Amino acid sequence: MVAVESWDEVPAQARRRHAELAAEVEEHRVRYYEQDAPIVSDAEFDTLMRELEALEAEHPVLVTPDSPTQKVGGAAAEGFAKVEHRERLLSLDNAMDDEELAEWAERVARELDGIDYHYLCELKVDGLAVNLTYEHGRLVLAATRGTGRVGEDITANVRTIKEIPHQLRGENIPALVEIRGEVYLPTEAFAELNASLAAENDRRRAENEERASQGRRPHALLRLFANPRNAAAGSLRMKDPQVTASRPLHMVVHGIGAREGFDIDCQSHAYRLLHDWGLPTARHNRVVGTLDEVRAFIRQFGEQRHSVEHEIDGVVVKVDEIALQGRLGATSKSPRWAIAWKYPPEEVTARLARIQVGIGRTGRATPYAVLAEPVKVAGSMVQYATLHNQEVVKAKGVLLGDTVVLRKAGDVIPEILGPVEDLRDGTERAFVMPSHCHECGAQLRPMSEGDIDLRCPNAQFCPAQVRERIAYLGGRESLDIDGLGYVAATALTQPLEPKEPPVKNEGDIFGLTLDQLLPIKVLVRDQKTGMPKLDDATGQEKQVTFFANLKGEPKKAAGLLLTNLAGARERPLWRYLNGLSIRHVGPVAAQALAREFRDLDAIFAASEEQLAATEGVGPIIARSILEWFEEDWHREVLRKWREAGVRFTEEAPAEEADRPLEGLTVVVTGTLAGHTRDGAKEALVSRGAKVTGSVSKKTDFVVAGDNPGSKYDKAVQLNLPLLDDEGFTVLLEAGPAAARAHLGLPALEEPAAEPAAEPQQVTPAEADQG
Repeated sequence: MVAVESWDEVPAQARRRHAELAAEVEEHRVRYYEQDAPIVSDAEFDTLMRELEALEAEHPVLVTPDSPTQKVGGAAAEGFAKVEHRERLLSLDNAMDDEELAEWAERVARELDGIDYHYLCELKVDGLAVNLTYEHGRLVLAATRGTGRVGEDITANVRTIKEIPHQLRGENIPALVEIRGEVYLPTEAFAELNASLAAENDRRRAENEERASQGRRPHALLRLFANPRNAAAGSLRMKDPQVTASRPLHMVVHGIGAREGFDIDCQSHAYRLLHDWGLPTARHNRVVGTLDEVRAFIRQFGEQRHSVEHEIDGVVVKVDEIALQGRLGATSKSPRWAIAWKYPPEEVTARLARIQVGIGRTGRATPYAVLAEPVKVAGSMVQYATLHNQEVVKAKGVLLGDTVVLRKAGDVIPEILGPVEDLRDGTERAFVMPSHCHECGAQLRPMSEGDIDLRCPNAQFCPAQVRERIAYLGGRESLDIDGLGYVAATALTQPLEPKEPPVKNEGDIFGLTLDQLLPIKVLVRDQKTGMPKLDDATGQEKQVTFFANLKGEPKKAAGLLLTNLAGARERPLWRYLNGLSIRHVGPVAAQALAREFRDLDAIFAASEEQLAATEGVGPIIARSILEWFEEDWHREVLRKWREAGVRFTEEAPAEEADRPLEGLTVVVTGTLAGHTRDGAKEALVSRGAKVTGSVSKKTDFVVAGDNPGSKYDKAVQLNLPLLDDEGFTVLLEAGPAAARAHLGLPALEEPAAEPAAEPQQVTPAEADQG
């Protein structure tokens, strides 16, 4: 018999740490579940909870009914009636890595030794858990999870969610059923909601100035939501259901609680039944037979998690067979037949040390946050995050010294979502946008009427703009020159006292020689602070040659750069056009213009109307192109490139000779097996189709791969032709008629020719207005 440790035998340090952790975790539970105002990220909360669980596993005597490890969710909030669930709502244990997932699967296998079973994989929606109760098909109660046994009655608010039926449809409606799911706010709707709240705050600030002058009490400012989950929870807890109704909440159901009058054999079969009753079920669920297939599902949505319409923070894996779920049972808080795989966190909290302003290649002044310490988010260490412009800083209410919520979605640049206001101590201060460029001294200003962004107008000589443009020119989206990265661009464009830098602008790139490269020196910077190091002997900023070794001989980097520059003289036309950093002209517009004109001189010789008529260009881009060409030094760049042997013309590819998809409008969504998203779009555009980002009645085809998202739903709603991988191949190889035939649809009739319109006289004034 094993002796049980007594309270007095637990080391004092362990008891103290347990008390500290229990108090801290409990505070975070209350903030998350009851106040919808967390001050730490989910990942940070999980770390604290795991430490608490580890302590209690080592010293079981520390476990009490009041411990946060023994609780599910939070207490019912004040102001809403408390209701008891007929069947308890449990929370899920987490697997943070493959080892923990495998351990769970091994436990299941041991318990079910010799029995066939399957895994049901589904996305873990980051929303608010809600329990719907239907009696004889009528929605009689909607409640939050609460403690798992007692939740909040939010029936009036849930009734405003359009996709939740007030009456179940179909046959065999049960006498009673509890249906569990997550209410969420789509990511796009979340951004729009916060933008509307920020706009309302701007209106209130303006009105408050007048109210202050009159001695009247100011309007309170609205709090922006930290993430979609908090936005959904806050919206469902509104005292006024009309406010809830104004917000585009959705729900996805994922389970059944108490039930009378029907039986189910598998969880996946239950979802089909719920769908038939008119309830919103997930489209991404998958039943698999092996753990390797579970891992494949986890990998797939780890790569595609941002193409789903709602936030997900993991994958839920369940034993599909209901009878076996009962055999496996549950702990006091979690089912043993299910586990939640958690993806690496994409949101963390960190302290904002300062805000600096960078000048981009088109002169835009962009504030960016510098964190006090690097933090790990989405699998990488970051210390900087974008804040877009001074208006975004104001709208997000970020102050210097704040603890902020930082997000890094996939490969996207880290972004500050907002401050954790509850952690302010009064020492925080407002950010003031600088009035002048810190690199050239030019006054920052909007470059056009209505432009929110401030820009440095010194495009020709500003060191920051020249450096950024050269780096972009060498990047993958432009000329893709190996050896011309950001560090090389910095070295090439910085002054060589007393001489000028070898690259004063883009025009100098193709004329570089080895003699110009060898003297170039760069500052040696501290890896932690980024500040220049000082020479111990002289006290001056320490410099080293970049393209030459200590003997003055060329490094490999010098030869590599010159060789690759020579090869870059024959790139596709669109790459040169994109590399010129013309405002508003990105890769998509550059490719469209290259396909249309096939000659750079022809592009700059075209009228604004001709440029704007190009598919995907429009008047703003057209005007920007002509304004760029009006600058003498811009034309000098082109002259130097031409003299260096750059080719500005190209022949049309053979497959574009007849443009078989001319006039079609196509939307591509989801992941295709045979094409990347960009590759699919390029294949369509090269054949004459117009590829758009939104589905409408004017869309001819929607190409839908795996995990297509809301565009798929809109296409189904509008009854549009949907092409899978095979159908997409038919469209590309045989045209639209064959694609419709592949779907079993009739061919479209050719529209009757319209009579020619009478020519109209247009005055010069009308032409200018156009």
